[in-house]
Amino acid sequence: MDRLATTVRPYAWGSTTALPDLLGTPPTGEPQAEMWFGAHPAAPARLDRGRGPVSLADVIAADPEAELGPAAVRAFGPRLPFLLKLLAAGAPLSLQVHPDRAQAEAGFAAEEARGIPLDAPHRNYKDRNHKPELICALTPFEGLCGFRHPAEAADLLDGLGVGDLKPYADILRAEPGPAALREVLTAVLGAERHAVADTADRAASAAAQLAPKGGPYAAAYAACATLGHHHPGDPGVLAALLLNHVVLQPGEALFLGAGVPHAYLSGLGVELMANSDNVLRCGLTPKHIDVPELLRVVRFEPRDAGVLRPEDTGGEEVYDTRTAEFRLSRFVLAPGAAARPLPAGPPQILLCTAGTVRLTSDRGTTREAALTPGTAVFAPAGEHLTATGDGTLFRATVAV
Repeated sequence: MDRLATTVRPYAWGSTTALPDLLGTPPTGEPQAEMWFGAHPAAPARLDRGRGPVSLADVIAADPEAELGPAAVRAFGPRLPFLLKLLAAGAPLSLQVHPDRAQAEAGFAAEEARGIPLDAPHRNYKDRNHKPELICALTPFEGLCGFRHPAEAADLLDGLGVGDLKPYADILRAEPGPAALREVLTAVLGAERHAVADTADRAASAAAQLAPKGGPYAAAYAACATLGHHHPGDPGVLAALLLNHVVLQPGEALFLGAGVPHAYLSGLGVELMANSDNVLRCGLTPKHIDVPELLRVVRFEPRDAGVLRPEDTGGEEVYDTRTAEFRLSRFVLAPGAAARPLPAGPPQILLCTAGTVRLTSDRGTTREAALTPGTAVFAPAGEHLTATGDGTLFRATVAV
């Protein structure tokens, strides 16, 4: 196993305190948004194989079967198919969806044929892969996930008392669920920006007044007010009212499959995703929004937020997403307990998020690593590890 070195990514939406609190470092006053533990080409983690720092991506490329194992290479090619992150949101991220694999392959091929550079700001598809993802809360974590049932969304809109929202509420009550959601989202995102900006601002203002009064939509109204504060006049403020609002408690998770609109609003979590950059944005961002392509990818299916809790499988708490590219599990270790053997086989990244965890490997010669919050190791395929200590350890691996 090899200890991974990574850097904090200072995106503007990052929290100024969450990662420093986890790492035990003083805040800098600047946003600290993400730490990436993986081999993504944009920011691969680094390790030391005795010849100085080298990227995990280069280590895998030099001998994919030794690092990943034959089964993972057959399934996903000579690359690590997942990316593990710590994500600390201090402000809302963009409202977005991800394509399925067929949509990604077709979209990538079409943009390649049109000669659109990969780094062009209006490019939708950066690769051929889908991007399912999982976020597991380390602190209370607020987000939006999936479409509300239309009647509920209509009640929420009517409750704001903004006249311009009444036609949307009427559609949500009159049409079948998916058709109503499609019609309203198309109207909101397809209109000229100035035509919906005033409505979005008045909705956010009304929500700010209603949130302190309580009631079933108080939290959703508070979120709407927050979005309006950060993104005044943005159509995404109205689109967000169609989505389920959820606050995860530590240990709870959300799985975001293809076509499910979502946004993270605040909190610290462990994020695991397929290794892809394909994002189609709905709003709450100054970045490119391709409304026709977005509407083609979105799945207009009313659903609950789908809070995911781990299943204990003999000490390993597994978040079951039925996704081949990744599998997330958690070990909560107690002091004085017997050393816990970790499953061997696929390649894995092990991340400590609380306490101190000591890992021991018997591959060749015995090696040890003491992990504290925010530190991680990469273990190649076939490496046998045991864990002891008093802390929490997340395990990211493939599901093949």
